[in-house]
Amino acid sequence: MDIIKAVKLVHEYIRRDEEGNVESIQTALDQVDLNIEQGAFIAVLGHNGSGKSTLAKHINAILAPSEGSLWVDGKDVGEDKNIWDIRQSAGMVFQNPDNQIVASIVEEDVGFGPENIGVPTDEIWTRVIDSLKAVGMLKYQKHSPNKLSGGQKQRVAIAGVVAMQPKCIVLDEPTAMLDPVGRADVLRTVQELNRKKGVTIILITHYMEEVTQADRLYVMDQGKVVMQGTPRQIFSRVEELKSHRLDVPQITMLAHELRKEGLDLPEGILTRQELLRELSRISGKRQL
Repeated sequence: MDIIKAVKLVHEYIRRDEEGNVESIQTALDQVDLNIEQGAFIAVLGHNGSGKSTLAKHINAILAPSEGSLWVDGKDVGEDKNIWDIRQSAGMVFQNPDNQIVASIVEEDVGFGPENIGVPTDEIWTRVIDSLKAVGMLKYQKHSPNKLSGGQKQRVAIAGVVAMQPKCIVLDEPTAMLDPVGRADVLRTVQELNRKKGVTIILITHYMEEVTQADRLYVMDQGKVVMQGTPRQIFSRVEELKSHRLDVPQITMLAHELRKEGLDLPEGILTRQELLRELSRISGKRQL
């Protein structure tokens, strides 16, 4: 079953002068079609201005379509009566965790969302404990968020969303402000939520190494979905990705360059282990 379905989705940012006359129209989403199944791990790639963040805001009903349709968990985001339900089905984690953390104690911050939607007090604290366990932050439940690292803050922000028990979590550049250790922690957290709890993950990023474990990738450029497929399918098309101003994982690029130099390597190598295995295969053939 599709938890997210977009049909010919269009969003236009309209700029008006002081008298209300239209000065310019920027098309941020241009006829986007999406079908995302419940429980999938999806990544959306694109350079700045490609439309990926605008798409995220539609999934959370922060924006409404200019044209076309988008359904989240069977509900049309274009209808105001559905907004509350949609935001409970699809939680949102933003780039800067400081913009989501509202309380002075970690456990109170995680409990803020469930309290706002009317969850009984006893259940709130059960959810807080379970959510902090899920993101590996239970031992920090009495800490001040201000004393945490960037990666820890982002995991608290994710716990706050998890505590609302959404079917889907949209993460909009969640690691952009983090160091490599923080990025790895956050990525591991969302992968475990997907595998262990069946939460649909939609990860919006420009870090190619973060998406090699995704079920499916969507590549956006100028508001359109220009490529889609599994990570191996997408990263096999190195030159096409470059034409959309995107890179590939470093290991993939190394294998691609070695292939151009004449080594019998397949396109779309995603990990160091894969590359070593293929180089060993080639070495064995040469010895024979």
